[in-house]
Amino acid sequence: MSAPIPEAIKTRGAASNPEGRFETRSREDFDDGWLLDEPDRPRPDTTVTAEASKTVITRNQSPDIGFEQSINPYRGCEHGCIYCYARPAHAYMNLSPGLDFETRLFYKPDAAKLLEAELRKPGYRCSPIALGSNTDPYQPVEREYQVTRAILEVLQRCRHPLTIVTKGAALLERDIPLLAEMARDNLVEVAISITSLEPELKRALEPRTAGPQARLRMVRQLADAGIPAMVLVAPVIPFVNDAEIEQILQASHEAGAREASYIMLRLPHEVKDLFREWLQVHYPQRAEHVMSLVQQMRGGKDNDPRFGVRMTGQGEYAQVIAQRFKIAAARLGLGRGRRLKLDTALFRPPPPPPPDKGQMGFGF
Repeated sequence: MSAPIPEAIKTRGAASNPEGRFETRSREDFDDGWLLDEPDRPRPDTTVTAEASKTVITRNQSPDIGFEQSINPYRGCEHGCIYCYARPAHAYMNLSPGLDFETRLFYKPDAAKLLEAELRKPGYRCSPIALGSNTDPYQPVEREYQVTRAILEVLQRCRHPLTIVTKGAALLERDIPLLAEMARDNLVEVAISITSLEPELKRALEPRTAGPQARLRMVRQLADAGIPAMVLVAPVIPFVNDAEIEQILQASHEAGAREASYIMLRLPHEVKDLFREWLQVHYPQRAEHVMSLVQQMRGGKDNDPRFGVRMTGQGEYAQVIAQRFKIAAARLGLGRGRRLKLDTALFRPPPPPPPDKGQMGFGF
């Protein structure tokens, strides 16, 4: 007997908590005929745990990503975006890429201290650091833990360039004065990810993110503060939000965006099953057609991880999306991707830490 389709959980993206691919045991729900009508499923609480780290900068060698190094202040993301390609990383911690990913979070309390130590190393070579390449640096728990803020303060003191990608418009507003100061020295660019202008679709896809109008207002605030603003239409999902490309670009241009880019839906590892489940919960009539289009641009599979095609897809449908985006961006005068070259020449390593005076307070 097949497993029943789970119901949506309010304010959460995933509807289930499947095992990660490294688990040695598995569980399977099935309908034995005794299921009764029940009220809304309880909302799982969020737990946040400190994570000990030895380093904080991650180096990237992927040829189709436009940065060499990044920092992820948090593991997991309470935004709950169902399509998030970072979900499978929770499997490495023996946690589920489903509900665990958006409810069992980890933060790096020593991130700023570790960053200073790495920037201080004699062999360090300055290149822009990306925040938001994996999980969102401005997810709701940042309000309390302020790991992102501490990282920004280190980078500002050292005059180190950075880029930010986020959906967390409300918390980003807190840091506009700091970012504006860095922007005056060409040290920062911020990308706001906008997936849909439809609030109802946004709530289903990205339940705990800022609404589309709030994100557009943030683009305007960034532009007014002199902070270069890019809009990322991501992900483009066939037969779900693909019709909105031109409207998102138009609204972003009117809000003051300079650049725009897009990424096609990616479904690595466990994400493909979670997304299929999401379609059955929210858009059962469209599910088959959506996945058919996904597979058309992924070589007949749910996912194609190859460098060079994983971000854009291939085939007729992917070509149509690329052409539509190109025409709309050109009509509005929006640059494609990040054309801005941030300044690395201003970087100054942090000063050495004060000497350890030992247990008795003597410097020897």
